[in-house]
Amino acid sequence: MSAGPAGGADSALAALGGPQGAEPLRSLLERVRALSGEDLTWLAGYVAGLAAGRGQGGTVALRAVTPGAASVGSVASVGSVASVGSVASAAAAAAAPPVTILYGTHSGNSKKLAERLAYKLSAGGATVRLTRMSEYATRELAKEQLLVLVVATHGDGDPADDTRGFFDFVLGRRAPRLPELRFAVLGLGDASYPKFCHVARKLDERLAELGARRLTARGECDVELEAVAGPWLDQAASLLAAEAAPPRDGVVIPLHAAQPAAIVAESTLATRQQPAQATVLVNQQITSRAAGKRVLHLELGVDERKLAYQTGDALAIWPDNPAWLVAEVCRAAGLSGQELVTREGRELPLAQWLTSEREITRVARPFLASVAKHARASALASLLAPEDAAAEIALAEYLANHQVLDVLHQHAARWSAEELLAALRPLAPRSYSISSSALAFPGEAHLTVAHVAYTSAAGEHRVGSGSDHLARAAADDVLRAFIEPNPGFRPPSPEADLIMVGPGTGVAPFRAFVQERELLGARGKSWLFFGEQSRRDSFLYQLEWQDAIKRGSLSRIDLAFSRDQAHKIYVQHRLLERGRELWAWLAQGAHFYVCGDAKRMAPDVEAALVTIARLHGGKDEDGAADWLSALRAEGRYHRDVY
Repeated sequence: MSAGPAGGADSALAALGGPQGAEPLRSLLERVRALSGEDLTWLAGYVAGLAAGRGQGGTVALRAVTPGAASVGSVASVGSVASVGSVASAAAAAAAPPVTILYGTHSGNSKKLAERLAYKLSAGGATVRLTRMSEYATRELAKEQLLVLVVATHGDGDPADDTRGFFDFVLGRRAPRLPELRFAVLGLGDASYPKFCHVARKLDERLAELGARRLTARGECDVELEAVAGPWLDQAASLLAAEAAPPRDGVVIPLHAAQPAAIVAESTLATRQQPAQATVLVNQQITSRAAGKRVLHLELGVDERKLAYQTGDALAIWPDNPAWLVAEVCRAAGLSGQELVTREGRELPLAQWLTSEREITRVARPFLASVAKHARASALASLLAPEDAAAEIALAEYLANHQVLDVLHQHAARWSAEELLAALRPLAPRSYSISSSALAFPGEAHLTVAHVAYTSAAGEHRVGSGSDHLARAAADDVLRAFIEPNPGFRPPSPEADLIMVGPGTGVAPFRAFVQERELLGARGKSWLFFGEQSRRDSFLYQLEWQDAIKRGSLSRIDLAFSRDQAHKIYVQHRLLERGRELWAWLAQGAHFYVCGDAKRMAPDVEAALVTIARLHGGKDEDGAADWLSALRAEGRYHRDVY
């Protein structure tokens, strides 16, 4: 974005009602005008949060004055949101209720969709407040008139960490009656899990139980978000505009009428739709050949303009399915793979569709439904209609333990290429925590990846699409990638102490944490809990941790190798053993981070924290649970689990 012609800063200051001739403001504005769209979005949120901290009650409005305009409509900001305004009469703006948009997210997709809706509404003159659920004061809920929830379900039915407090409040006994509220819910999830969009469904149902009225039916987005999100956002914006936009009795001039995509069009950052190239520099196995699993360390060369990242972020990579698996799937469907299929405006051979455009290592319920109908498989149809909790568990286990090829083998039928392609989901990118600091390795992004490879119940070789794609990558190969920001998992300030729990490849972001804090000269202490199967075969980055201890960039490390003794020892056991010291660190303000397995490890670690609060903090069961909730609310309990 160019800085504009001479005098641009003065004219902009005049339009904004800023003081003429204020050199600091003029200089600042010139710098702001030169920023990319992505930087502007970030800066707007930063300024909004800064203003909120200076007595604005958490709400910031960007105001402008133009000739003949009495005052301003606005997009308010709580937390980290771009503020957008439009010129309207004060009376008209006051007459229309504001729209509150809350988002709960793990990977950032919910936030992006919420921001799109905010821009749509603000361009029409509505007053919009947009905030992360974790930053929303639930006492305000009873006062809301127009509410939109954009919320992701993490894994199989879990709320994201920034959603949990709001979710528990709305579903709990303290939630108020909401007879004046009109609302809409957009859910994000993964249909390969039985509890698809569970969080959105529960919130939608509960708000209705509390007396609120739906503006529109709940939207449910699978991994291919835009198919549902685009039409849903358009409809919601239209309905909300009718309720929230001020009457057009005065001049309405949007300050930013464009969609966020247009505003950031000049940004060079890669996106899901337009990934950038990442070149493989190093791909080496860092577990021994005797290890129970193969873990890879990859170093990728990246263009810092397109793949700029912060410590704690993830790198999303578009995988290609292996050729041998594509051939097997085609064979199981009675096809050659050479059949030409036209979809989405493109004509490609079936094998090419299956290589880079369709999921064949993950099974979702819609695919099972298609197979049940196509193969007349009554057993599969029954599995898809669980009548009790045991049946739900059976379905979840089937989805987790089968790939497309397994299902086609079990329920044989002849397919046309068009039918098979229609039954399969679009291929989704795979995300990996970045295990390097951009300060320590400029122009590079490192990954720590466990290669998913196993023998199925039928004795056949199976792999994970994403990790196998990386395992096959050689030096100088090019990957398609983009950054997935993870703002809730940034390192704390250099002065703060931190405790890191990262078994297996969950240690990846903490390698970056330690690198960055050393370069920043951090004075805060750091404590790592690492676990794996064997010290000899799978102690990931052993020499780096030893060197970090010697240099003082890592204060201490506790290890749990589960198979080095007769009884299994995991990281949660080490936490309990060090409970007294851990409690002292946490009582003195330390941040607690956990990364890795969401199904078993993360709940076990959380249970260990509750136990530590009881044993060493003198709390009863309820008090320990309240303490953990407070730790999360204070922003000192951070999870990146999957």
